Amino acid sequence: MTQAPTDRENLPVELVDEAGRAVGTCPVSVAHTAPGLLHRAFSVLLFDDAGRMLLQQRAAVKTRFPELWTNTCCGHPAPGEPVAAAAAVRLAEELGLATELTEVGAFRYQAGDPATGRVEYEWDHVLVGTLVGAVPQPDPAEVADWAWIMPDALRDALATDPSGYTPWLPGVLDVIEAGAGKHRLSRT
Repeated sequence: MTQAPTDRENLPVELVDEAGRAVGTCPVSVAHTAPGLLHRAFSVLLFDDAGRMLLQQRAAVKTRFPELWTNTCCGHPAPGEPVAAAAAVRLAEELGLATELTEVGAFRYQAGDPATGRVEYEWDHVLVGTLVGAVPQPDPAEVADWAWIMPDALRDALATDPSGYTPWLPGVLDVIEAGAGKHRLSRT
């Protein structure tokens, strides 16, 4: 017997204050209704051994920023759930991938999606990992396409056509660049 797909819009998210401390919960759909409620989220970006980053194009059925290119995967931990554990689950669900993830920082952003009227207002934990030899097996309900890209090429693309990418992607890149030295040290 197959399980019905999870209604992700009704799952609980952890609301946070301006310092990222938990202050309550609400459903995903409520947190993303304008003007938005600040809540915990995560963004994963995987690298290959050549230094390329794995991006995904969000599926057309996404309720926020559909069909835009973004980091490898993203989502929300359940209230009290460790961020890295939640990120590993979403990585498997969205792209059929598994690898060790390391948190390199967090940032706060708020962005409205003019196409859907929904809002992102997130305390976003950024995690990185290395993918060697595995090939993404995307869930078509989550991911329309995927591609590897060099960091400089992505920065150029973001400058040339920012409307083709999610509004949080530049912040993810900034956190990774700021934490690069720390991340490198943690792997030695």
